[in-house]
Amino acid sequence: MAAAAVQESVSSQWLPDMDFIRQELGRQDPTVLSVLVALVVGLISLLIWRLLRGSQSRRRAILLVGLCDSGKTLLFSRLLTGNYWKTHTSISPNTAAYRAKNDKGSNFTLVDVPGHESLRLQFLEQYKTAVRAMIFVVDSSAFQRQVKEVAEFLYQILTDATLLQYSPPMLIACNKQDISMAKSAKLIQQQLEKELNTLRVTQSAAPSTLEGSDSPSTTQLGKKGKDFEFSQLPMKIEFLECSLRDSKEEEGDANLGNVEGWLAKLA
Repeated sequence: MAAAAVQESVSSQWLPDMDFIRQELGRQDPTVLSVLVALVVGLISLLIWRLLRGSQSRRRAILLVGLCDSGKTLLFSRLLTGNYWKTHTSISPNTAAYRAKNDKGSNFTLVDVPGHESLRLQFLEQYKTAVRAMIFVVDSSAFQRQVKEVAEFLYQILTDATLLQYSPPMLIACNKQDISMAKSAKLIQQQLEKELNTLRVTQSAAPSTLEGSDSPSTTQLGKKGKDFEFSQLPMKIEFLECSLRDSKEEEGDANLGNVEGWLAKLA
């Protein structure tokens, strides 16, 4: 009884105030109300934007992914030091701080993810929640015989629900352009789109063919009823050609300007 009485007393105190607010709002010029509503919406939008930016600022990892011997570790070394180093197949990730060549000097963490089939998904799982961007390195000189394996790994990345949620930009770096048999970035994009389209159909009919593809953490690739194109994805995908060693001598200058330029555009 006492609690009910207190509640009734509080309610009776607030009712006149609420009536007063309603009356005042009713007297206001509609133009003034519109301005107030616009200000409130603007403040809410600003708050959401700041929260999203804060989340993005916590994701500073740039993942270098791809098959074994595609050149990920050499790219890692070239970006950090500019020098050529003899590399070998990695069995654990290499990580280092990287400062982008832009006015802000944006700081990121480069992560060289091992490309061995038994390791790459394990380490991708470890780092994907911290991803800001991805560089998928392709051996352009061996692409013709590796296209199916490249497409399968790319499919696993592009259908991962966590990565789709973050939608990090991805650069597909068509490496080893110094080799005469290297395929162009345009041809690699076209063949990957065809292969991924075929793979999507296959996975729809037999979702357990690829490891992890029948997991709830994967999702549909591209748009149903249309041939697959990279432009259908929520993340921005770019293809660029590069070479990590000179055409005459391994210690020569690397053709990395376009890759460094792409990294510089990341905020």
